Amino acid sequence: MSVDSDAPWLSIIVPVLNEANGIQQFLGRLQPWREARCELVVVDGGSVDQSAALAQDLCDRVVKFSSGRARQMNAGARESLAPLLLFLHADTVLPSAALNTLRELSESRPRCWGRFDVRLDSAAPLLRVVEHMMNWRSRLTGIATGDQAIFVSRALFDEVGAYPDLELMEDIALSACLRRRVWPDCLRLRVETSARRWEQNGIVATILTMWGLRLAYALGVSPRRLAAWYRQIR
Repeated sequence: MSVDSDAPWLSIIVPVLNEANGIQQFLGRLQPWREARCELVVVDGGSVDQSAALAQDLCDRVVKFSSGRARQMNAGARESLAPLLLFLHADTVLPSAALNTLRELSESRPRCWGRFDVRLDSAAPLLRVVEHMMNWRSRLTGIATGDQAIFVSRALFDEVGAYPDLELMEDIALSACLRRRVWPDCLRLRVETSARRWEQNGIVATILTMWGLRLAYALGVSPRRLAAWYRQIR
């Protein structure tokens, strides 16, 4: 059987909602990836600004779906073509070295998943501690968050049934399912993600909020209740 040399080997799936202010700059940084046969799929969750229109010429397709990050990412996965999926938030920047690293994984490991280390785009010294704790905890537990740019082979993603349809903690739930099959590749390459919520809400307050949400989830509080609580306090 011949292999289509033009087929994408990686699908980058980006869920967006009202990202018009930064979507073109974000997608512009990903154009070298498209030139390297990576497919770029933007999934708009009902934006009321021009997010979808502004993204149109800078990606391979725009998918319109109901809001909810898990539902959007699943819709993007269904519409994509590559054997390796990368779920990327619109406020996260990939390191250039990630391209070759992911390509090597795609070629050598048909069943793999993992995430990157994370760096928050702020000079605040306390956020260096937060980054370290996030990366260390993830490496120890095998649990990844969306800020760390989760990647997963399509075969493994389909095997676990995609993202659970949760309003919050969908990345935690997916990671828990995946790690029971394959331990994640915890790459030390760093993605850079926005520190906006930490700076707006206060670093200590945000830490306590996230710990509280994770503890409540571990104790069985429904993601719907957690999402409602999170919307009230953020």
